[in-house]
Amino acid sequence: MLPDDSSSPLDSLWQAPALIWVLLAGECLALVLALAPGVDGERWIHFGLTSLVVQWVALLTIGTLYLLRRVVGGARPQRLAYLTVALLLLNTWLVAGLVWLLARDVWPTSDGGWSGLVLRLTGIVLAVGLLGLAVFQNHWRGRQHAVRAKQSELQALQARIRPHFLFNTLNTGAALVHERPEEAERLLLDLADLFRAALGGPRQIPLEDELSLARRYLEIEALRFGDRLTVHWHLPRELPAVTVPALSIQPLVENAVRHGVEQLAHGDVDVRVTTTAERVIVRISNPLPPPGGTSSTGHQVGLNASQVRIEAMTDGRGSVQTQVEDGRFIATVRLPVAP
Repeated sequence: MLPDDSSSPLDSLWQAPALIWVLLAGECLALVLALAPGVDGERWIHFGLTSLVVQWVALLTIGTLYLLRRVVGGARPQRLAYLTVALLLLNTWLVAGLVWLLARDVWPTSDGGWSGLVLRLTGIVLAVGLLGLAVFQNHWRGRQHAVRAKQSELQALQARIRPHFLFNTLNTGAALVHERPEEAERLLLDLADLFRAALGGPRQIPLEDELSLARRYLEIEALRFGDRLTVHWHLPRELPAVTVPALSIQPLVENAVRHGVEQLAHGDVDVRVTTTAERVIVRISNPLPPPGGTSSTGHQVGLNASQVRIEAMTDGRGSVQTQVEDGRFIATVRLPVAP
């Protein structure tokens, strides 16, 4: 599931890359002002003092926005942009006033004195702020269009995977109703949970619940295959509180059954979950059919849908990768622990 379209753009300001870019942009602005014609005195001294003022203004603005994040976090992005420009102006005047109180005797000023310096700083802040406002508005519109396009793509993938998932489980249920009616009740309860998840639409659920759905699916398939299917679960004692898109891991387990166990006289599905301080790794493996045997390659809809949805939900930090190792097909899901 993608982030909400209305998520606050302030969230990106607290990320390390954004802070680094703000500092670098401030240094570039200070360098341009130090190299501009008409600067009196030593340019390196002017650069150092200007850099100090620019960085204080930038960091004070970011700090003020962070303190006000609960109050203004729900505001429209355009209003946040105007608020940021206003805070830039206020902090520029505040820093200029502090410099006048503490260092007016050593600060190099040209014609016009402090009033002229403050006016020039105000004009520079307005120019930079309005330019940044225009860039931000274009960036935000592009981001909204990208989010809507990606959401439409995910909904299309979800619409394609649902019939495939439902038809497979219904066929299993139809076979069990006549052959083993005493087990049909448990099957129907498992099917109800799986159908509820499949029809619930794009949403995020705890990893524990998603693994529970995969377990229910494997229990259904174990009733159908009998001794032909062996399932191995390797789970830690406690799973981290991470979320995944609903029905993002279950299709990988389903692929392991359809393209592995179903083609063999006997096969196994191995589900292994390991954790580190930074990520959770879910590894699903199954034996490959022998060369020359009947093989169903499938259309990879489940795999592609899981990959796209997990990457979108984790902003590219999560992934779904596949590989063949020692005669087994392995699907590995990596999920970041930190939000």
